[in-house]
Amino acid sequence: MSLLKSVLTVSALLVGLGTASAQTIGVPAGTYVADRTHTNVLWSVSHFGTSNYIGRFSDINATLTLDPTDPDKSKLTATINPKSVDTNYPAKDKDFNAEIAGEMFLDAAKFDTIKFVSTKIETTGKDTGKVTGDLTLHGVTKPVTLDVKLNAALNPHPMSQKPVVGFSATGMIKRSDFGINALVGPVSDDVKLTIETEFVPQS
Repeated sequence: MSLLKSVLTVSALLVGLGTASAQTIGVPAGTYVADRTHTNVLWSVSHFGTSNYIGRFSDINATLTLDPTDPDKSKLTATINPKSVDTNYPAKDKDFNAEIAGEMFLDAAKFDTIKFVSTKIETTGKDTGKVTGDLTLHGVTKPVTLDVKLNAALNPHPMSQKPVVGFSATGMIKRSDFGINALVGPVSDDVKLTIETEFVPQS
């Protein structure tokens, strides 16, 4: 009898812990889009091991179909225009944005869209999760996993008076996996991705 009682007690505790750790998001269910004024996708590569060179994209669109009571059922799609790459290159010797967007690297004239489509979303803590999806870059599609943190969910936002949910995410890809091989060695193959975004209801 005491053994059965112990088993039931442990089971109850496990159920309780599972319920306590379940992630919910305090905004209504529905379709949300990235607020472009509060969305950044940064990339960084090691430059001869002396520093990490950082760039970004300025033309980003993303749609989140959100299930706030079961975030694992949510869906995310994002697209980036590779021609919108911004390298913050101050010298006047060349157009570095055009060089990165050109044939040597992104070849944006031929491959005009970078796309990410989620295939799996899993919560790992009260405000953390992993988003796995198919990334299409430079004409190649590969699975990529992002580590995601839920920063805040406001309903309503004090300024817009509308729901908003904000996330930070990081990930790593090898550019050679996507056929971008130029200068691998002096410039790292590993590319770190850093994403900051806020989602608002689709109008």
